[in-house]
Amino acid sequence: MKRTNTAKWIESAGRWQINVQKNGVRKTFTSAKPGRTGQREANKKADDWLEKGLQTRGKTVESAYAEYLERASKISGQSNYRPKESRWRIWIQPEIGHRRLESLTQQQVQAVLDNAKAAGKSRKTLQNLYGDITSFFRFARNSGYTTFTPDALHIPEGTPKPRKKILQPDDLAILMTSDKTMFRGKEIVDPYVNAYRFAVLTGLRPGELLGLQWKDVKNGCIYLKRAINVYGEHTTGKNDNAIRAIELSDMAKSVLEEQREVTNKEKSVFGVTDEHLLYKWWRKYCAHNNIRYVSLYELRHTFVSIANVLPEGQVKALVGHSRNMDTFGVYGHSVNGQAEKIASKALLKAASALDAAFRSALESTH
Repeated sequence: MKRTNTAKWIESAGRWQINVQKNGVRKTFTSAKPGRTGQREANKKADDWLEKGLQTRGKTVESAYAEYLERASKISGQSNYRPKESRWRIWIQPEIGHRRLESLTQQQVQAVLDNAKAAGKSRKTLQNLYGDITSFFRFARNSGYTTFTPDALHIPEGTPKPRKKILQPDDLAILMTSDKTMFRGKEIVDPYVNAYRFAVLTGLRPGELLGLQWKDVKNGCIYLKRAINVYGEHTTGKNDNAIRAIELSDMAKSVLEEQREVTNKEKSVFGVTDEHLLYKWWRKYCAHNNIRYVSLYELRHTFVSIANVLPEGQVKALVGHSRNMDTFGVYGHSVNGQAEKIASKALLKAASALDAAFRSALESTH
């Protein structure tokens, strides 16, 4: 069945809209995209419905989302699946889980994000919810369950961007000079102090610290090829750029030399593969040494703030960010079949500049 009309721009609603009818059933399709792109999109939605119809009339969001989550569990690790399932259960299901896909409105879907903002959730949580919702409806459309597209969905205005914390110079000086912590009422040498120091000297993610092995340390470089997530799963990192090599500064090399005396006979550089355990010891260390607490992940932010003496492109490569991320990055290069190359003069120069920046930050406390 072919349509005989075309989508029209509705100024008051700020969207393209087309009404079509089949077998006595009337449907409205819209698109908020500007220009002819939006008109074509609205028309395509109508055409898809007229030609194919919906495979399952009356299917609820909850029923379709169960299939979506099942598929997600098969193609993604637990570190991605569990938060996705939790966001569904806490935010999406209570608001629209009971509703039929064919009768959903833009306002009902937007209410999910509006409710999360009203509850004080962070911008990051709202962005994750936004991604979940758009991904789900793409799955539902591809499955033939609906033609609905939440094209007006948006992060509510006024949602604050999170403030990133970093170690202040006096805290950084303590980290580099004190190796003591408390354990069962006694002061001992923290078994993971070199992991904390290496994190702030290199910008590694916690999972990358856990996944680093001695075989990855060669010729003054570390070759990052794996990470261990909070569920103990071995992965290749957060994104494609996470697989990389880093030329180490003199301070970072010194930390590794000290660590060799502790774990040289082990496969793991820092002798720990449990992120929860590492965080537990880091909190104890901060409390014992009166360091203003930042998370292990936020040690990356400290690294980037100190590394601002380097060109931005070099910083992106070092911390493993993609080109389109707003990072002030570091030096590094992708690990591939030729990853064993000796670092170039440019990398060595960058490592020296980074070393000088850290020493300057430490000297500012005196």
